[in-house]
Amino acid sequence: MHFALLIVALLTLSGCAEFQQAPGVIAQPSRDWRAVATESDRLRLREWRSAFVDALRSARAGGHSADVAREGVLLDPDAALGGPIPDGAYRCRVIKVGAKSTGLLDFVSYPYFDCRIGQQGVLQHFAKLTGSQRQVGLIFPGDPLRQVFLGTLVLGDEARAIQYGLDTERDVAGFVERIGPNRWRLIMPRPHFESQMDVMELVPSSQEAR
Repeated sequence: MHFALLIVALLTLSGCAEFQQAPGVIAQPSRDWRAVATESDRLRLREWRSAFVDALRSARAGGHSADVAREGVLLDPDAALGGPIPDGAYRCRVIKVGAKSTGLLDFVSYPYFDCRIGQQGVLQHFAKLTGSQRQVGLIFPGDPLRQVFLGTLVLGDEARAIQYGLDTERDVAGFVERIGPNRWRLIMPRPHFESQMDVMELVPSSQEAR
């Protein structure tokens, strides 16, 4: 019994340690995301809609029209409703839309993993806790429809996230948008790996995933 409790405690601590990596990803946090974002990420964010449309066009041309339609508002570029995302535990799944290069798939939908959002001063920090590609970073105020995410990508069995801005290939930039009651998404235009657009659905862990 004591051994089982010890294992549970260790697992809980390891999960917390992984999540607490998020605040250190941005060296000098500021409420103004423009003061933090690299020039290449500012460009990716400015061109988010054309990236989204291009990715959907590629997916449909690759024979995935039904897959795109089945996702509904999740893959509608103009679905943002406004409203911040609350702190808490989330179930999150990523859809990769539009192949980045020949030989890759134009549409890949992954199962749900675990994500968490919490406070770091006046900002929120975000971490995808499980899966082989894990986004970690900060959520900044944006405009009335969306918040801005800046962070890095943790791969495979890596134990720590590298600092944002040190490796362009690992930098992640996107927008957090509410798309329904208790439903949000993180759109990541022109990621450096695999796809033209990554879309992460976020639903509270307490809510039954559809």
